[in-house]
Amino acid sequence: MNINDYILKEIKTFHLKDKVKKGQNLFKNYPITHFPVVEEGRLLGSFAEDDIQTIENNEAELGAYSHLLNSFFADEKATVLELLKIFADNDTTIIPVLNKDKNYIGYYDLCDVLDVFSTSPFMIEQSETLIIEKLALEYSMSEVTQIVEANGAKLLGLYISSQQDSFVQITLKIVSDEVNEIIQTFRRYDYKIVSTHENDIYLEDLKNRSEYLQKYLEM
Repeated sequence: MNINDYILKEIKTFHLKDKVKKGQNLFKNYPITHFPVVEEGRLLGSFAEDDIQTIENNEAELGAYSHLLNSFFADEKATVLELLKIFADNDTTIIPVLNKDKNYIGYYDLCDVLDVFSTSPFMIEQSETLIIEKLALEYSMSEVTQIVEANGAKLLGLYISSQQDSFVQITLKIVSDEVNEIIQTFRRYDYKIVSTHENDIYLEDLKNRSEYLQKYLEM
């Protein structure tokens, strides 16, 4: 499904001459955080609910509060991941969409974009999630991919899920019947395994050794 199929026009655009109370009423009827303001097809920005609801003079025109407009949008060629970043960065539930001529053509709703992402093969295909960690200067995406595929597994996707100090954590979605072999190979290449796995032979061996030592000390 093309993400452009989810561009909506249900909520009509606002103009600077519209009254504040019109925007306040919109937020009462729609579970959204922002609404776009457009003049002659050009997006001026979006008003946030938190700002509009605090304006006491609801008979005033929106133009009097243009300094409160938030500037964010997506172009019509944006990918799902790019859209998710815009949603997160602006703490919004809708994103105005502009075409190649920079004209406003509609908006994306957060729920729709999340649905698209959640039904992608990356999310729904039966797989194992593996999280590994290594120094940022030492890891290699090509090396990570090679380790997975050299063990006969299929890599659905990977991304850097955390970066703290000098370390990065990489989340992988893997299709494999022998994930333990992949885990042990990553350890040989000095990757730390952050996620836990029932069939991790290394951890099982440590557990058995610990139990044996505990019994020995109790003798």
